[in-house]
Amino acid sequence: MSQPSLRSHGEGRYVLAGELSWQTVPELLRRAELRFEPQAGLVIDLAQVERSDSAGLALLTEWLRQARRQGARLSFANLPEQMRSLARVSGVLDILPLEEA
Repeated sequence: MSQPSLRSHGEGRYVLAGELSWQTVPELLRRAELRFEPQAGLVIDLAQVERSDSAGLALLTEWLRQARRQGARLSFANLPEQMRSLARVSGVLDILPLEEA
């Protein structure tokens, strides 16, 4: 199992990598240092996510909730097909702000 990581690439861009599962997401959520500044725009790039179950999708929706509560904009880039399928089946694909390449 590949432990997930969230790395800042400056100017509000982050790269999320590794495996997102019920075993890994709680710790990532505790240690992730996302700063949701009012009116700021953040982008989380998911191209390096290796695998995800519904916990990964829950993580994205939690970060989205936190950002909105703080008045920040958050979007996700390179949503893996596995996560896109889960989001579609779960009925949340339409609420995820996606940056399409």
